[in-house]
Amino acid sequence: MEEKIWKDHYVLLNKDEENELEAFGYQTQCCRKALCIAGYILSCGALLLLFYWKPEWDVWANCVPCSLEEADVILLRTTDEFQKYTRKKVTWIDLSTLTQPIGSNSECPLVADKDSVINRAIMKPQLKMRCIQVQKIRYIWDFSVKEFRKVGSLEDSNTCHSIHHKYGAGLTGEERKIRQLVCGPNAIEVEIRPIWKLLFKEILNPFYVFQAFTLTLWLSQGYIEYSVAIIILSVISVGLTVYDLRQQSTKLHDLVEEHNKVQVTVCTKNEGFKELESRYLVPGDVFLLDGKKLSLPCDAVLIDGSCIVNEGMLTGESIPVMKTLLPLTESPEPWKTHSMEDYRRHVLFCGTEVIQAKSSGRGLARAVVLQTGFNTAKGDLVRSILYPRPLNFQLYRDAFKFIVGLSAIGVLGSIYTICKPVSDVVAMALLLLTAAVPPAIPAALTTGTVYAQRRLKKKKIFCITPQRINICGQINLVCFDKTGTLTEDGLDLWGILPSEGSRFQKIHKFPSSTPLPWGPVCGAMASCHSLVVLNKKIQGDPLDLKMFEGTHWVIPVLSGDEYSVVIHESNPQATSPFPDLFQAPVEGIAILHQFPFSSGLQRMSVVSQKIGEEQYDLYMKGAPETVSSFCRQETGINVGEGTFIAFIQT
Repeated sequence: MEEKIWKDHYVLLNKDEENELEAFGYQTQCCRKALCIAGYILSCGALLLLFYWKPEWDVWANCVPCSLEEADVILLRTTDEFQKYTRKKVTWIDLSTLTQPIGSNSECPLVADKDSVINRAIMKPQLKMRCIQVQKIRYIWDFSVKEFRKVGSLEDSNTCHSIHHKYGAGLTGEERKIRQLVCGPNAIEVEIRPIWKLLFKEILNPFYVFQAFTLTLWLSQGYIEYSVAIIILSVISVGLTVYDLRQQSTKLHDLVEEHNKVQVTVCTKNEGFKELESRYLVPGDVFLLDGKKLSLPCDAVLIDGSCIVNEGMLTGESIPVMKTLLPLTESPEPWKTHSMEDYRRHVLFCGTEVIQAKSSGRGLARAVVLQTGFNTAKGDLVRSILYPRPLNFQLYRDAFKFIVGLSAIGVLGSIYTICKPVSDVVAMALLLLTAAVPPAIPAALTTGTVYAQRRLKKKKIFCITPQRINICGQINLVCFDKTGTLTEDGLDLWGILPSEGSRFQKIHKFPSSTPLPWGPVCGAMASCHSLVVLNKKIQGDPLDLKMFEGTHWVIPVLSGDEYSVVIHESNPQATSPFPDLFQAPVEGIAILHQFPFSSGLQRMSVVSQKIGEEQYDLYMKGAPETVSSFCRQETGINVGEGTFIAFIQT
């Protein structure tokens, strides 16, 4: 019967995501709660301890099933093999103190975006909404679909056009206050747990509870020396564990806390531009990128200008990444679907560093806040540290079977003792039971873990989940999916095999005393790349860099007077031939627009213009079959042929 009620009254949180959860609704009953309190007292806290280990039993004992809309307690269950339960209390957010009273018949939305989950979650006329907090993420009750929906991010249903027009001018002050209250602060806050909490969590482990029971029994029977020795060992091991956990927690807190107080310039509809702390940013805000180095405090989508970003924090790659603005198109598709897998080209991720921002003809580069707090890419990374997925390793399963086997032997011995007519039958039976499972096991395991943690700390490896160290010895294979992170740059340009008139020409080898002659190949190598100048040094993809160096061209500093170049109104970068080597028939090339390389499209291209000329040129490079599909067949040669650039391993 209860299973049927569950099936009728539950929803999925984070549907189709890795951390999918089933949510069941319950209502607390006073009579049941009173009986449970009596049980806590009569059992001397044993029932309370059991409910601490099994939160689902606590909910089933204190509450009755109901619909999620009426529930004041939510029981969450993971959909993986572990079926782990979590109990959450439903709380209320009161918006009446922030806004003007709205009548019960008013249809006026509180936030401008009518599709926002915030509008659908408000209970009128009370101006309240129900919410729960799960692993640092807030969910509010959506009355239209009868589900808990995540807040702290813009809806993925927004199109490119709606992002530009709904949020391009910023939010009003009233709407910002509503979003701040509903979504919470834009901060990744890691709590430094008090020592007493860490201590209680450690000693309430079932192993230590069993050990405390065993040692109490042994002391009552006169086993003083051995019991005291185990107590001393346990106290030392628990103390060291709590100390290390406190230290690691403090380090993680300090690591993320410094990025919670970044000063940003926000654009609002009724107040214009104003400086504020990044913790007050909300989804939908527009902030400026003024060209200074900035550690991004949120996930944002670029709507104006372009940026060069160091994403080493997320990917481990040291190569700067070019970010381009979200296209202003009338497509009805959601903006992520329209951009396919290349939507990341428009997104600035939290925790990454903007090392260069370029303005457009309309002003400074601007970005719309997509996600805040723990909803961001960095927040998700921190949450994976704070709430690691449970592991089901053979080592743990075998250890549990070992303890169960020893307990079974102890039970048989206890039964045999009870059958004999001797005094102190109960005490002797318990002694046999506790002697079968060594009480020093928890202390021994903890001591080994603490020792391993100290060794890792010397290598600057920190761990806030020490239990995972026990299974590290079982790992015999580690897989990485980032080739560029592990391999060194060891390629040099060997030569170029150009084609002309449907035929291959002579190979131009490098290094060569003869410079690469001017032509389409030279123009493509000089301009069709994603290289940037940072601190007067050219940086970018190693292959792009080798190709560019082979042309003997340079990228001048735009603000300097060394070269007379025409700068496009969108502030393009420009390349010029190296003056000391040879005279090229062009003064330089201005790159007007760049379409970065896309693995999905298998190509990149640039729109360029020779200095002093009005003609525009488009250069493209990529997979041979992709480039060939854009060409007139009568002007080229077979697919798989064309201009080849060869590299040699050094």
